[in-house]
Amino acid sequence: MFSKLVFTTFCGLFAVSVLAQEELIKFGNFDSWITRSVKESLLVGGKTQTLYEIGPKGTFDGARAYSNQGGSPWGNSNIYAKVAGVVKTNVSVFPDAHKGGQCAKLYTHLVSCKAIGVVNISALASGSIFLGNIIEPITGTSNPMSKMSLGIPFTKRPKAVKFDYKFYSPGGERIRETGFSKRQKVSGKDMGQVICLLQKRWEDADGNIHALRVGTMHKYFSQNTSDWKEAQTFTIHYGDITGESYFQNSMKLMSGVNGFYALNSKGKNVPIQEEGWAEADETPTHIILKFDSSHGGAYVGTIGNTLWVDNVKLVY
Repeated sequence: MFSKLVFTTFCGLFAVSVLAQEELIKFGNFDSWITRSVKESLLVGGKTQTLYEIGPKGTFDGARAYSNQGGSPWGNSNIYAKVAGVVKTNVSVFPDAHKGGQCAKLYTHLVSCKAIGVVNISALASGSIFLGNIIEPITGTSNPMSKMSLGIPFTKRPKAVKFDYKFYSPGGERIRETGFSKRQKVSGKDMGQVICLLQKRWEDADGNIHALRVGTMHKYFSQNTSDWKEAQTFTIHYGDITGESYFQNSMKLMSGVNGFYALNSKGKNVPIQEEGWAEADETPTHIILKFDSSHGGAYVGTIGNTLWVDNVKLVY
């Protein structure tokens, strides 16, 4: 009887210990959202659009540039653009239902711009959520990555990222459509993705941001899932992993204008220059975590690709 009691008590303590090793990222259960009502310019139709932001439940004045509210670490690809005085929006991230609560739905679609009832341009936009923020208002269409400040301060060393997900792709043509050139067919299969990078960053006297890669995790979503994949865990690999069997080109160091950007101490969004691999026992200064309904960069994807994400945690 005593042994059974000890065993039961041990199991109970172990369960608590396991739970204590999982950290839900703030607002990572996606059960509360901020709504923004933005009236687009009459020149492009004059409709009022609802944009969704991840944070404490509430509203935000749609006539102002958005910044993260209530301590939320999450940004997304819903944007308020004001180009030459013309207001236009994109909405590719939405709340959706999951397990009695809500989740984040990321959607790849065409954004059309109509002037006086005539379609002038259309561009492909994928859904993204990430730790960081969008620099609003968007004032141009060149280099969309430069409008996102990716990553937040972070000094822990998690073993993995854990979340629920569901993925759907209609399997149609993968395209690149920027709105200012003819539609191009892109080879390969479009997939959803998640990337987690741990970095040790520093800034030089000129405001350039440098980094060493401490930890790496990347996962493509290529297969349609009719049901949710609950509590899926993906390992973060530390140090130089270029010689490992699981290393993929998508895990390589990123630098320059085609990589990720972050705000420097001067308030300017600049490229993050990853200059090498940190030692495997190094402590990071920042974490990047980003989910996308399509991979391959800006304006590239398959119309209709959809990724649902919920309950995003770090595992220790």
